[in-house]
Amino acid sequence: MHEDARLARQEALAHLLEAEGLDALLVTSLPNIRYLTGFSGSAALVVVTPGRVLLVTDFRYEEQAQAEIDGAARVVVERTSAWDRLFREIGSLGPLGTIGFEAHVVSAKDAERITTVGRTWHWRAAPELVERLRVRKSPVEVAAVRAAAALAGEALRETLAAVRAGQTEREVAGILEAHLRRLGSEAHPFPTIVASGPRTAWPHARTSPRPVARGDWLLLDFGAQVDGYCADITRTVVVGARATDAQRVLYDLVYAAQRAARERIRAGMPAREADALARDLIDARGFGDAFGHSLGHGLGLEVHEAPRLARTSAEPLPVDAVVTIEPGIYLAGQGGVRLEDDVHLSAEGPVLLSDGVTELVEVL
Repeated sequence: MHEDARLARQEALAHLLEAEGLDALLVTSLPNIRYLTGFSGSAALVVVTPGRVLLVTDFRYEEQAQAEIDGAARVVVERTSAWDRLFREIGSLGPLGTIGFEAHVVSAKDAERITTVGRTWHWRAAPELVERLRVRKSPVEVAAVRAAAALAGEALRETLAAVRAGQTEREVAGILEAHLRRLGSEAHPFPTIVASGPRTAWPHARTSPRPVARGDWLLLDFGAQVDGYCADITRTVVVGARATDAQRVLYDLVYAAQRAARERIRAGMPAREADALARDLIDARGFGDAFGHSLGHGLGLEVHEAPRLARTSAEPLPVDAVVTIEPGIYLAGQGGVRLEDDVHLSAEGPVLLSDGVTELVEVL
């Protein structure tokens, strides 16, 4: 993370605080903390005021915090209670009246702690202020998602070369996850989904011990992470046999819907219109009830973030957002198909970040 990017983000947040009538913001969301400071540990509290940023963490991250933050915030390491230390340190940030807190992520216990132990200050719920900034990706952020997607695509190619009928879903997931790590993924941004046969009709199936049979659908939904930024890819293939006519009909429809959406989506378009780019094609063929989720979601430091490409949302899609395009059709007891790619909504039009290789693959 470049220091100038972090400082620019902190400055942008300071302008938001002024507009919201806040003197400071308590940041407890770990992705937001990483966005503002570069710190990637699992325990920290941050307070941002115009011109000052304080980060409190514990002994486990003493050296890591100093190395990653490198002057982008004042770091305080506390060996007992980080919350107690935070309240002691807030006074050093100057006279503060109203402090916002991230009500969308703070636990009930911590909310009580804020309003009782921290009663010296006036606290106000201020959800998703940092997320407003995160939705528009910089060129560096877009490049990180692109790198993660390239890594994911290569891992998939190597995995499919090793897939055979008779392997269990968990074996296939293990092969895929090993390739992801070997190629450089920092983490698995979410539990890898490998589903086969009729289980592909479960949009978020848990990978199971089921053996993959000849002629089965095999759905792989997985992610990679580079510099903290996520890719999210789904491919559906046929294993051990040629696709049947019925499988080809279903696949070709999802393929056409996904292709139409990823090529025609535009920044500024209402989210529900983006969703309709794929949904209208699927509806017209009589499978509308089998496409029950939204077209996609935002992607960045989290695998699910704003915006949401839902048929219920009239919000315009922000320029420079990165989103997934993932229509699917799910037929209970039979199976399903989902195809997913990652797209940058640039001012000039959609830019595909993943490989977009979605033609039907038969793994023989």
